[in-house]
Amino acid sequence: MAVDTKDRILDVAARMFHEQGFAGTGVATIQRRAGVNSGSLYHFFPSKEALLIGVLERHLEQLGPSLLDRAAAATEDPIGRVFALLDVYRERLRISGCARGCPVGNLALEVGDAKPRVRALIDGYFSVWVDEVRGWLRTAGDRLPAGLDRRALARLVLSVMEGAVMQARTAKSLEPFDEAVAQLHLYIDGLLSQAQHGAKEREGERSRAARLYAHVVERPSVPTEPVEADEPEWRAW
Repeated sequence: MAVDTKDRILDVAARMFHEQGFAGTGVATIQRRAGVNSGSLYHFFPSKEALLIGVLERHLEQLGPSLLDRAAAATEDPIGRVFALLDVYRERLRISGCARGCPVGNLALEVGDAKPRVRALIDGYFSVWVDEVRGWLRTAGDRLPAGLDRRALARLVLSVMEGAVMQARTAKSLEPFDEAVAQLHLYIDGLLSQAQHGAKEREGERSRAARLYAHVVERPSVPTEPVEADEPEWRAW
């Protein structure tokens, strides 16, 4: 029963922080909507900041099942998984009428600087996000250029998502989100083409080297004339 009560409080708080922001949500409202008395709420969360920390820990726990695992299950293609993840955010924007962004991104903008423990949790959340996307990009292997910093590319994907979500909410339209993702698509397509071109060049170099080696090995040797012992040049030498 205690676990159910705590989960109910966290569910309500997470939803309200997402809809109204941290500052705009009153503890009394959370208590009322969760159907608990103040004693029960403060038993689990002695302060509003403690409740915020609990919500962020819940977001981190659900990052895999609610976002990353869904994208991974959508396709076996590691590059496709990156865009499947962005599609999850797009669908949530669509359902909300572009009214709600990334819940953790919203909290990062609102309270991240003021509360060190909160900032650390938000940074940890985004680090897990980036590490998972980097893992997909590493799985892509030589489809991407060998010297590419895949963690930096994963951070770019995160930046595109957060920025595109923010602009879609501001415009109340999916158009900014779709335009930003389309540009990311073009950029990654360029990286794929670059890697493919490089692979063709390397294959061409290997083929030329193999042909040259074969020519040297198969070239007939030139017979030499025997040198007579009494030739002057031989005697002089």
